[in-house]
Amino acid sequence: MKIDRLILAFAFVLAVAVSPALAQLKPSAQAPAQSTGNVPESKIALIYSDAFLDAKTGIGRFNTLVATLNREFQPRQTELQTLQQKIQALTDDIQKTLPVADPKTTQAKQEQLDQLKKDFQRKGEDAQAAYNKRRQDMFQPLQDDIGRALEVYAKAHNINVIIDGSQVPLVYAADTLDITRAFINDFNSKNPATASVTPPQ
Repeated sequence: MKIDRLILAFAFVLAVAVSPALAQLKPSAQAPAQSTGNVPESKIALIYSDAFLDAKTGIGRFNTLVATLNREFQPRQTELQTLQQKIQALTDDIQKTLPVADPKTTQAKQEQLDQLKKDFQRKGEDAQAAYNKRRQDMFQPLQDDIGRALEVYAKAHNINVIIDGSQVPLVYAADTLDITRAFINDFNSKNPATASVTPPQ
């Protein structure tokens, strides 16, 4: 099983207190209370959720959770890698000795190889299922926190709609509509990377 980097996408089309003024796309009369990056003047904003996962500039709690998750499953990954090496070594041995080995010996090795392959598949499937469940359990609270934080951020900056540019194809969007960096900075400042990394099991 390959313990890969988390890919967790959000399909946010967040509508907050949508008013008739939205159709006119008038700039907000009230300046943002606090800005840590670009904040659009329009009442529509874009966010690119893929940027949340960046190891250096993304949401810190993602990286902490990914490290915790991968650390938890490292023993299983090591076990599977060791088993895979045994399978490869036995396969090579059978092929190398096939012309000269006793058929019974070859048959015994082949049966051993078949059993190793079954064990590898079963353990791999079990590990993948456990990984997926644990990942869901660990990341759902963070996903919920980000959703709530986006809503609070939108209200604070008089934004009526936030569209996730990572999920919705865009023909054109002005750079000034992108709140990704501003939101990430705001979220990280209020949610330290080390806070609540593991929910109760």
